[in-house]
Amino acid sequence: MRDSIVVQTNENEPVVFTQAELGWLPWLEPFPEAGLTERHWAGLVDRSRAKSDYFRLLVRDPEILEARTKTDKDIFYNIADGLPRADRELAAAATSRYNGCIYCVSVHARFATVHSKRRDDVQRLLDEGVGADLGERWNAIVRASVALASTPVGFGQQHIEELRSVGLDDAEIVDVINSAAFFNWANRLMLSLGEPTMAGEA
Repeated sequence: MRDSIVVQTNENEPVVFTQAELGWLPWLEPFPEAGLTERHWAGLVDRSRAKSDYFRLLVRDPEILEARTKTDKDIFYNIADGLPRADRELAAAATSRYNGCIYCVSVHARFATVHSKRRDDVQRLLDEGVGADLGERWNAIVRASVALASTPVGFGQQHIEELRSVGLDDAEIVDVINSAAFFNWANRLMLSLGEPTMAGEA
């Protein structure tokens, strides 16, 4: 007779895509905050991230985390040139919606709303999925992002031409690609290391 396997479930796990703030429950033990060394602090980049279970989990490999965080910040915060922040956040939200990462959707949908002031359109993406009609420009960004998320070779000349047709130049198209590609990877990391919870629940 086989031993029974008990799977602990999270009764507070959200089951719909939302712009509300969520928590995140790791399945592995995060690195203890009291044990952080200067090497770990350097890996965190932003010291306030020591309060996050997610970043304290990733800080077990501080050099990789440092590279990951600096890449993230460059893609989403370095907006002196290229794509507006709202469109970068849309690409991340659309990718996360396609991949089913409820936690990442919640974060980047909120940012897309803050920077675009188009809360209803962002919510339509969450409610209806990546096929929602968000207007020509946003539709083109979503389609390109989803093509990359589905399989990178699915992204092709037709997506570049569509992005150009709605006014994006080459640098802005690179920003769409970077935003979507980064979250296509980040979603898989979050989905394999833990699960979302309602805010304050863990």
